[in-house]
Amino acid sequence: MAFLHRHPRLRLAALLSAPMLWLGLAYLGALAVLLVSAFWTVNGFTGEVVREFTLANFRTIVTEEVYRNVTLRSLGVAVAVTVICVVLALPMAFYMAKVARPRARHWLVIAILTPLWASYLVKAYAWRVLLANDGPIDSLFGGPGYGLFATIIVLSYLWLPYMILPIYAGLERLPDSLLEASADLGARAGRTFRGVVLPILVPSIFAGSIFTFSLSLGDYITVQIVGGKTQLLGNLVYANVGAANNLPFAAAIATIPVIIMVVYLAAVRRSGALEEL
Repeated sequence: MAFLHRHPRLRLAALLSAPMLWLGLAYLGALAVLLVSAFWTVNGFTGEVVREFTLANFRTIVTEEVYRNVTLRSLGVAVAVTVICVVLALPMAFYMAKVARPRARHWLVIAILTPLWASYLVKAYAWRVLLANDGPIDSLFGGPGYGLFATIIVLSYLWLPYMILPIYAGLERLPDSLLEASADLGARAGRTFRGVVLPILVPSIFAGSIFTFSLSLGDYITVQIVGGKTQLLGNLVYANVGAANNLPFAAAIATIPVIIMVVYLAAVRRSGALEEL
């Protein structure tokens, strides 16, 4: 104990070891159980889980075309939602950080955070009412109805704050002197954005994309509410856990977004995006 008192860093590490151990057991342990159960099967007659190692679940996922199509569709939705969020978040965050007055910035941040306090289901069902046939959007513009496009719209709305906030934080750290220097050298707004602002914001954009991409990739509630007959990975997991009562196969499907996110995180790690979280 006296040794720890003489070394405050070691004392701090000792205090944090218990929470980190709990995090490792609860989070990484759950992933380990998920991975292990993915190699089990279900007895077709009794419905009981057969705890014997087999690659049958993964073989089915790889060989069956329907699962490949659902995986590609889920990836496409996640990418589309992320791109839409970036396009919408950049001008909004730039206005908040560089154009709005300091007092107004606080209210704008509150306005961005306010939707996060509302219930996920309330927001999703509100969009269901908006997108319904003969609903407000359909009456005014001829709405898209339920389906894949509606899923992308609702997911973009739900996860947009997770893209705005990292970009806003990155812009706040951008010195105004760089923008002024670019203007003094004769660069137009577009040139300044491409040559000065965008390179600095790349880590912030990647940081926001980690949220928008991962949350869209694993979502299943929005798809059930506004997706119509659209099927994504989350729906397949939910269906196999519930109606099909095939937990091992559901675990095998659930490993797909986990693997995709591990690869994505490894790819963006070099950009410094993880430091922006």
